[in-house]
Amino acid sequence: MNTSKLSSIIAASSKQSVPDLVIYNGKVIDVYNLTILDVDVAITDGMIVGIGSYPDAHKRVDAKGAYICPGLIDGHIHIESAMVPPEEFSKIVVPKGVTTVIADPHEIANVGGAEAIRYMINAAKDLPLDIKMMIPSCVPATSFEHNGASVTADDVQSLLDEGEAFGLGEVMNYPAVLSGDAEMLGKITSASEAGKIIDGHAAGLDNNALNAYRTAWN
Repeated sequence: MNTSKLSSIIAASSKQSVPDLVIYNGKVIDVYNLTILDVDVAITDGMIVGIGSYPDAHKRVDAKGAYICPGLIDGHIHIESAMVPPEEFSKIVVPKGVTTVIADPHEIANVGGAEAIRYMINAAKDLPLDIKMMIPSCVPATSFEHNGASVTADDVQSLLDEGEAFGLGEVMNYPAVLSGDAEMLGKITSASEAGKIIDGHAAGLDNNALNAYRTAWN
């Protein structure tokens, strides 16, 4: 943001200038304090610059009692489990207020491997929904699973090198972590060295096992 734009939004926020847009007669959901506020929302240069009383604006929009809240974020989802591609999934959830999802394409990777993950990454581009695509860490989930494809430590490294993955998906094969399995530790190490988020999945572990599991990507 340049100095001129910063000055402009500060002036609009402090009522030294008139905001571009004010949405009034709406109910603002305060997600931190769990309250609902009957206030105006002022917007300038595409940014919310204030809430409160803003009687003047270049344009005023009557919300007619509708609720106003930040975009909702789904922290973990398998889009393909909904039996639709990312494009159709976006059409379904964006009108409901969901603006971002953290997606783990584990199920489709079980069938198509690394190429299926690349398909999901590409299909998620340029959509109204911001899809952060993780790399599935456990394909197959266990050594005795009958899977159509595998995602190896080399695959994980290649996908990370391509620069479009958000992180490493839920590490559900905790026995592999605890036993020091080289493939699993290779995936975790690659994601950690790339500075990526690594999702846990360790329900039911006792204290000692949980300590060891969590230590794997300290």
